[in-house]
Amino acid sequence: MRNLIAFPLLLLAVILQSSVVGEVRLLSGYADLPFLVIAAWALQERVDSAWHWGAITCLLVGFVSSMPWPVLTAGYLGVIFLARVLQRRVWQAPLLAMFSVVFLGTLLIHLLSFVVLRIFGTPFSFGDVLGLITLPSLLLNMLFSIPIYTLMRDLSYWVYPVEEHE
Repeated sequence: MRNLIAFPLLLLAVILQSSVVGEVRLLSGYADLPFLVIAAWALQERVDSAWHWGAITCLLVGFVSSMPWPVLTAGYLGVIFLARVLQRRVWQAPLLAMFSVVFLGTLLIHLLSFVVLRIFGTPFSFGDVLGLITLPSLLLNMLFSIPIYTLMRDLSYWVYPVEEHE
């Protein structure tokens, strides 16, 4: 029952991404709200449903995105894997772990997207993609990561409360 919160929250994140957040552009880059939500959720210590959230996010984003599903799956599940590894290693500095996951995850997703689009014949140059899309997206993801991490931390405390010992 605890995992039912994932459906409305992730659906809201995808709707906000496709209607509002995707329109907040810096050069040609934009923040990726579903990515930030699952990264922040996967970094929470008590959470045991990060992989489920990642699968739901892949399905929802796959319906509204023109990117092939294997790219989304590899990117988002790779971010969750990275977040779970960093959550165990950098547990004393959770915001540092969030910034690391956002930095590496943004680069991973953009690199996978670039490679697939090049295979399909899109004539992008790597320098233009890096300068006009990836770096501005990285900056916006970093800016949005702090409030998203705080929101997801509070949500994890609500969904997975600490059991009181008497």
